[in-house]
Amino acid sequence: MGSTSVNIEPGDGFQPEDGKGTIRVIVADTQAIFRAGLRKIFALEDDIRVVGQSESLDQTVTAIQKFSADIVIFEAALAPNPADTVSDLLRQNANCRLVVVLQEPDQEMTLELFRRGAHGIVSREIEPEMLVECLRKVALGEPWLESHAVAWVMQAYRTQGMRPTGSRPKVSLTPKESLIVSCVTQGMKNKEIALRVGTTEQVVKNYLRKVYDKLGVADRLELALYCLNHRVVEGALQAKPAQSTQPTDGHAPEAQPTPNAAAAAASGSHS
Repeated sequence: MGSTSVNIEPGDGFQPEDGKGTIRVIVADTQAIFRAGLRKIFALEDDIRVVGQSESLDQTVTAIQKFSADIVIFEAALAPNPADTVSDLLRQNANCRLVVVLQEPDQEMTLELFRRGAHGIVSREIEPEMLVECLRKVALGEPWLESHAVAWVMQAYRTQGMRPTGSRPKVSLTPKESLIVSCVTQGMKNKEIALRVGTTEQVVKNYLRKVYDKLGVADRLELALYCLNHRVVEGALQAKPAQSTQPTDGHAPEAQPTPNAAAAAASGSHS
């Protein structure tokens, strides 16, 4: 029965009245002591509430379906194939954001999980304050990687190990799409992009979804890497829409994307 397969503590989170400012979290982990530790950590934060717990993959699926959560902290060991599971969970739950916990740093697994759409990847040894910061960044739609993982992503870019180059047909972006992509490769948030372009955050999100579909990428990191490999946004400045609200006097031209832009798109430490 669903009510017995998911651990839930009454009064600890599901608050529809103030949910707008509260990050609702499901903790999916095999170790009860880890789950209990996270509950104590998050209990000290005004903006984070644990709404459910699970200790198996089946329980996790039930919890995601049953409770309204913004983020699932998902232990990779819950699934025989964590990467496939991440893809499945995200496909079945479009509004779900996953922060995957690895027992120990794993380069190959980290790259694959991020490619599959994981919003954050952390190791078991992450400091409590860093995990809290991770959740806040992910809740805002930003990806999160620890410093060593950012280095792996950059190495993957340098060796072009994540995706083969030259295998995709050339695509054409509209002037506004090009400008928005250029902003993403500079590590700008959606709010900052909206101000630059002279539109709303929702419109920026809509444009990004269209761009993802055009380029066949899944997230901001893959978009940045694709642009670096294929020089997608060259000439974006010349195509800059007239309604941009950014002052033009005294400003230097925007830099073309560099490998550091991918790090900015990938790391939660960049704001």
